[in-house]
Amino acid sequence: MALTATSTATITTLLVSLLFLPKFYSFELIMDYDYSSISKSDVDLLEFPLNLEFLEAEFFLHGSLGYGLDKFAPNLTKGGPSPIGAKRAKLDPFTQDIIKQFAFQEVGHLRAIQKTVKGFPRPLLDLSVASFAKVVDRAFGRPLAPPFDPYASGLNFLLASYLIPYVGLTGYVGANSKLQAPASKRLVAGLLAVESGQDAIIRALLYERATVKVPPYGITVAEFTDRFSELRNKLGHAGFKDEGLVVPPVEGAEGKIIGNVLAGNRNSIAFERSPEEVLRIVYGGGNEHKPGGFYPKGAKGRIARSHLHSMPTA
Repeated sequence: MALTATSTATITTLLVSLLFLPKFYSFELIMDYDYSSISKSDVDLLEFPLNLEFLEAEFFLHGSLGYGLDKFAPNLTKGGPSPIGAKRAKLDPFTQDIIKQFAFQEVGHLRAIQKTVKGFPRPLLDLSVASFAKVVDRAFGRPLAPPFDPYASGLNFLLASYLIPYVGLTGYVGANSKLQAPASKRLVAGLLAVESGQDAIIRALLYERATVKVPPYGITVAEFTDRFSELRNKLGHAGFKDEGLVVPPVEGAEGKIIGNVLAGNRNSIAFERSPEEVLRIVYGGGNEHKPGGFYPKGAKGRIARSHLHSMPTA
């Protein structure tokens, strides 16, 4: 049967609509959320991860481009102080491309959260060589010589990156069950998906070089990740929630493999952390009441500040 001009136009319209349906549907889905209905507890839980998102954005932007939010998206800083010691890393082209993608993703995360809740100015961040070296020295229980420099090479930067997204990832997992509003849950699910992807890529790139010895220390990549994970478990004071790239078979997936490119519990489900556990780790001292580490003046938001204002007496 021959097509009429009207039917042809109708079919063309339908095909064009189908072509753009995912975009239209996604837009409508987002617009249906009523962010004004988000509870105070949800607001607190959504604002808290801004601390980690600022850290990741600045580290990845500076590492790949040599500048941070002050130049790339100054409006997102809300006037907060510039980070200490962040600089461009000596990255090979492949690693630089990946880290640059991570950087832009983190900018999007900051924007998405700040569109949902009021947020706060960027906290003071210490991303200096000395700050990272202190963490690494603590992980090994001795000073490395020379001090570990995250900006010295692509491999060093990936190892330093191992320290960061995973903490935020476990924080999102922990927050998810406590959220009430559908808008809050949708936002955290989306953030968690990308943070998980970043962590998986970092772990996969390092796993490929698990047996490589990091110069000039003569320590394998696998041991670096194992020490970092052990330190986070220790600082978190909440049991076993972190694993390196190579583990005893009993700790691998289904208790049958030593390769551990993705961390998870006995059922390969992601570990979760509370805001208090996250603070104990990123402050570097195992105490949510005592700022330090990457946050010399403490993290921001009601949850973080409540711990600074409730320091236990001796």
